[in-house]
Amino acid sequence: MAQDSASSDAVTPNSVSPAPTGQNQMSYGDYLRLDDVLNAQQCRSPDHNEMLFIIQHQTSELWMKLMLHELRAAIAAVAKDELASAFKMLARVSKIMEQLVHAWDVLATMTPPEYSAIRPYLASSSGFQSYQYRCIEFALGNKNPAMLNPHAHRPDLYALVEKSLAAPSLYDEALRLLARRGLALKSTDIERDWRTPYVSSASVEAAWLTVYRNPQQHWDLYQLGEELTDLEDAFRLWRFRHVTTVERVIGFKRGTGGTGGVSYLRKMLDVVLFPEIWKIRTDL
Repeated sequence: MAQDSASSDAVTPNSVSPAPTGQNQMSYGDYLRLDDVLNAQQCRSPDHNEMLFIIQHQTSELWMKLMLHELRAAIAAVAKDELASAFKMLARVSKIMEQLVHAWDVLATMTPPEYSAIRPYLASSSGFQSYQYRCIEFALGNKNPAMLNPHAHRPDLYALVEKSLAAPSLYDEALRLLARRGLALKSTDIERDWRTPYVSSASVEAAWLTVYRNPQQHWDLYQLGEELTDLEDAFRLWRFRHVTTVERVIGFKRGTGGTGGVSYLRKMLDVVLFPEIWKIRTDL
């Protein structure tokens, strides 16, 4: 009888009709604000390829918005010892970075002559000015107060980026968690000026070694270390794909924002976010 009842209640695809848009109903396009999203691509040049350039960067900014949403929640979860929730969010951030890595494959279809046709229309705009990317860098611990300067023209954005600079990073909260669990860290490892770059510490390395040498005893901390490793691994790939795509499209020309372009991006490849977690691979 239960099966018959379920069958009688089933709705066949042919019986479904679109719901009208009314005061108390919402269409797919209304919910996603598609009129706003799909009309946000305003090309400045007459060149066919500018649409690719705009959509590539707009979609990347949308993924970064989600990444920040997850990162900030993960940092808060680590601070509250809610590691199961943090692991889910950090795994999602790593997957978002994978999406961003593959997005460069699409932009790499733009050839140097095609980019040269639209470059004069970009003026001084540059990805270097992405406030969301800067907030991601700060949330992951790559702190540099000088990176506030590109946002000085927008006090509202400057305030947002400055807030990210002054907040504990994901790694800062992870180290504070290690200390709460009884691992021996120096006070300067867990209470410092969060605006300054993190400097690797022997006591932090010893703490992670304790965790990794006794994974069953410190299982959730061990898993946290591996989530951080996955995250930085994905971030390195994203950075590397960025460098190679830029070199492929513009070579070693200076960036539109005044940076060294490829030369600047290559320096960023040497930045290590969670140094002790990588160092213990050699020590174990």
